[in-house]
Amino acid sequence: MKRRDIEEIRERVGCGAVLETSGFAIDAKESTRRAVKYRRGGEIVIVTHGGQGWFDPLGDDKGDVFSLVARLDGGGFLDALDRVAGLIGFQSIEPEWMAAAPTKTAIATIHDRWISRRKPRPSSETWRYLRFTRFVPERILKGAIKQGVLREGPYGSMWAGHVDEDGNICGWEERGPDWRGFATGGAKVLFRLGPSGAHRLCVTEAAIDAMSLAAIEGMREDTLYLSTGGGWSPNTAAALRQLARYPDVQLVAATDANRQGEAFAYRLREVADQAGCDWLRLRPPADDWNEVLKCQEREKQEKEGEMNGVPHSRLPRQGRLRPAAPALDPGGHDAGGPGEVMED
Repeated sequence: MKRRDIEEIRERVGCGAVLETSGFAIDAKESTRRAVKYRRGGEIVIVTHGGQGWFDPLGDDKGDVFSLVARLDGGGFLDALDRVAGLIGFQSIEPEWMAAAPTKTAIATIHDRWISRRKPRPSSETWRYLRFTRFVPERILKGAIKQGVLREGPYGSMWAGHVDEDGNICGWEERGPDWRGFATGGAKVLFRLGPSGAHRLCVTEAAIDAMSLAAIEGMREDTLYLSTGGGWSPNTAAALRQLARYPDVQLVAATDANRQGEAFAYRLREVADQAGCDWLRLRPPADDWNEVLKCQEREKQEKEGEMNGVPHSRLPRQGRLRPAAPALDPGGHDAGGPGEVMED
């Protein structure tokens, strides 16, 4: 990755996003605009420089968002870069005096940029990326294109549109062979695939995961497949509450099988509890639903190759699914084994 891309990631992800997804919470009484105090048990981290810097008030450690991830998770710079990139667009739950409202000018710019891009075509790099690198089936791609939530981005990437309740494009997830991010100036709301009146709502963290789960389940007619884009903005929370307002709705937390995915699942459970609707945890038996889909497709290719007399060793391979570690529910109990559906 080029240096300017690393700098852009650093600018677009605040230290608060890392801390919140690591279990820290803001101490509003002891925070100011210039110095926001986060606590996790006895640990304290102060975020400064508009979210771009941090320091340990009980020690000498300080730095940027990458060094913060390294301190919390361990690992090297590449590990930190991967996690920070995955948080692009994540908005922490902050006091009202810290929130910034989107402008109408940004929305207008987003609309113009979106309509200027082509829809994916079978001959395009974007189509090949989604179909043959990500293994998203043709019928799912055509469904997303028909609903107007898929566009071709630059350099073979795809744009997956986030829409509001009225169907307006507010921003988009950007995914490609060498890049992932979110539309500059855009607002994360929800990527939506499926019937608007569905009563089963499957919430994932990425549009590719939403399309992958739709493929795995056969694009259920009673299901709306959603993506938060890895973020949890006030707009996202409001949109989910709006969808979950009916008592016969089933809110399915189909987020990733990792710590961040569990954090999102807990938030979804809170939304369900507040709305009075049903809640389920659907955990992928791999890191995410696209990994599950790719493993299924690889195994299918291997079986077809063996039936056609192609030696097993000559087929492209991918590692077997590894069970995800069991998650704990908010009460500290085991929330079910890998790939299980938990009902509560």
